[in-house]
Amino acid sequence: MTVVDRFLKYVTFATQSDEETGVTPSTSGQRVFAEALVKELETLGLEDISLDDNCYLMATLPSNMGNNEVPTIGFISHLDTSPDMSGEGVKPRIVAYAGGDIVLNEAENIVLSPRMFPEMEQYIGQDLIVTDGTTLLGADDKAGVAAIISAVAYLKEHPEIKHGKIRIGFTPDEEIGAGADHFDVAKFGCEFAYTVDGGEIGELEYENFNAAAAKIVFSGRNVHPGTAKDKMVNASLLAVEFASQLPANQRPETTDGYEGFFHLTTMVGSVEQAVLQYIVRDHSRELFEQKKQLLEQITAQLNKKYPGMVSLEMHDQYYNMREIVEPKKYIVDLASEAMEAVGVKPQIKPIRGGTDGARLSFMGLPCPNLFTGGHNFHGRYEYIPIPSLQKSMETVVKIAELVATK
Repeated sequence: MTVVDRFLKYVTFATQSDEETGVTPSTSGQRVFAEALVKELETLGLEDISLDDNCYLMATLPSNMGNNEVPTIGFISHLDTSPDMSGEGVKPRIVAYAGGDIVLNEAENIVLSPRMFPEMEQYIGQDLIVTDGTTLLGADDKAGVAAIISAVAYLKEHPEIKHGKIRIGFTPDEEIGAGADHFDVAKFGCEFAYTVDGGEIGELEYENFNAAAAKIVFSGRNVHPGTAKDKMVNASLLAVEFASQLPANQRPETTDGYEGFFHLTTMVGSVEQAVLQYIVRDHSRELFEQKKQLLEQITAQLNKKYPGMVSLEMHDQYYNMREIVEPKKYIVDLASEAMEAVGVKPQIKPIRGGTDGARLSFMGLPCPNLFTGGHNFHGRYEYIPIPSLQKSMETVVKIAELVATK
């Protein structure tokens, strides 16, 4: 079975996570997928296969180097897909891309176009896997799962490629920020690992956002509008007043690279009550703390103006893994060398988001992030070039080989 075959099979599993359920895994489909993977790993002859109550799947490809001391390394991907769009009934399709628009769904006039996504033009002449426009594709991160399993299968089939002990791990609920909640680093038993959860070909990342989530609740006072003068307090307007005090140039749609942002993810309201939910992001820890302080200052100012009518709940989600990985930069250099060896130009850049690897790094498992090849994650315009997916698998194989020979 090729890496493409695996990917096309894996995306048919509905594994969308759900932050409202309060259980792990957050949805039953993730366990169904994990159980199918267990059977596949057994068929491949992997060892130490375990699937725990929280749906963390681990397995081992033993060393083929006898007693040689080679570091145990790991490769990790996540089972779930984003709750941003349905992952139910995914219908992938392979398109020989000759340029121009790709009609994903003629009936609904859904078109994947280089006018909207100009990077498509670099894949002219390649086969792309696309959606039918009604769901996401699920390359985030079933492409990673496919690349890892295909890589260990390839190593199993080619014993002439020397490698040490390799551990693979698949986690639930990464998309809702819970992927590392119950990950047993000691059980995984690796000196270092890589998440295979990045985007376009060549991406190699060891920096990510510091991240926090904020929920602001506004209480109002509802009075008949005919007699509301000096009595009514409209909670929805308080929410608008709060949002207007955040800098407009620090939103996702106005930032790039190392620039952080405030992202309004949810807004609901009435006269009596309104709620704003934000995610706060910045690569700089200092600027991250300043952003959180600004939310606290605006809350205090509004409470001075409208006593007791604004409450702020805020908690940190993860931190920039650079401070953990940089002292072991050789693991980034190793991945870069592996990419070059398989004909891929490394693109080392910061993640404008987070991965399981960020939290795992702070749990004692340094964990840079490798590309899968996918584009436009979390939505109907998601696609992945087949050569990029193939190179993701080849990079995993080459890393295993280099660790054994260096």
